[in-house]
Amino acid sequence: MAMELPLKPNIEFGIVPTHIKFVGGLVPENEGKFPREADGRLAMVAEVQRILDQSPVAITSVQLPFFFGADSADVEELISSLKSLSLNVHPILMVGGANPMNPADEDAVVAQLVSGLTIAKNHGLREVSSTSIEEWMNPNESRREGPDFQAAIDQNVKVHQRAIAEAGLDGSSIQTWNIEVLRPGEFKSFTDLGRVWQWVQAINSALGRKFFKILIDAAHCGDSGLSIAENQKLIAQIAAAGELGVFHASAKTTRGCLSTDDGWISSLLAAYAATGELRSVFIEVFHHEDPALAGLRDLDPGHGIDTRDGRSYTQTAIDGLVDVAHRLNNLAARGILKA
Repeated sequence: MAMELPLKPNIEFGIVPTHIKFVGGLVPENEGKFPREADGRLAMVAEVQRILDQSPVAITSVQLPFFFGADSADVEELISSLKSLSLNVHPILMVGGANPMNPADEDAVVAQLVSGLTIAKNHGLREVSSTSIEEWMNPNESRREGPDFQAAIDQNVKVHQRAIAEAGLDGSSIQTWNIEVLRPGEFKSFTDLGRVWQWVQAINSALGRKFFKILIDAAHCGDSGLSIAENQKLIAQIAAAGELGVFHASAKTTRGCLSTDDGWISSLLAAYAATGELRSVFIEVFHHEDPALAGLRDLDPGHGIDTRDGRSYTQTAIDGLVDVAHRLNNLAARGILKA
């Protein structure tokens, strides 16, 4: 459709299409094959095409999960199809069934990371993201403090240095690796910006360069236990250190329509914009009935609320794009972002 809402700031603007569900949309199925729609198109590609066709604001990028063991031909088709739509592809490296903080799981974690990094490198991608410093919703973990937390930091430094070396990233296209903090319950130890920043500082010091950056997710910040003001202060400090990465506009607790975020997206987006370091913004909405996220609904029933108000999930995601585009344009109009 004709673009009705031009984006004024010169930043990457895109979507994480989690609203199509992990099960039946994003996660490989039998023999590592990705789900497809009735016409044979990959479900992820079909949804991104709908966004492009229907959204009044253009997107330039898409961020997608990369799963270990996915069929290589499907991965090739996925990336090539999205590139053919003139989109930058940002992979999210998924690690499952292994704990990055546990030395006994080191080889398993490294193998999964190397697989995703190699795909990204071979396709000339510039940026990757992951939550690969802790296992998602591990029932055997508890919050680590003091020497135990430092041991988790040290082990993660070792794991990620190995992954970089074994994937041969030196001199490759990959310039940045974003690390995302998750809310308490999903993670036990790296649950807020301050705690994940300790690890980012340690790994970048070991590497001698600012390769790792922190992915700021408004939803996880909102559920982290730190206040808006505390998160804003950390964003300013992390930006001054050159370690801020991608921004996720996503609503705390419900992870649905951005109208449920209680001011977190606008507050943190404005704080990030004020640093002069904002480069990439992605909209992220989750499906309230995704079978893969049943554990998250058990953790917090708010995640199971249907926030669409009668809309399809495609339209809910598009409305999120429009909402955030207006915010970005108005930050530019006020001189906070460069137009």
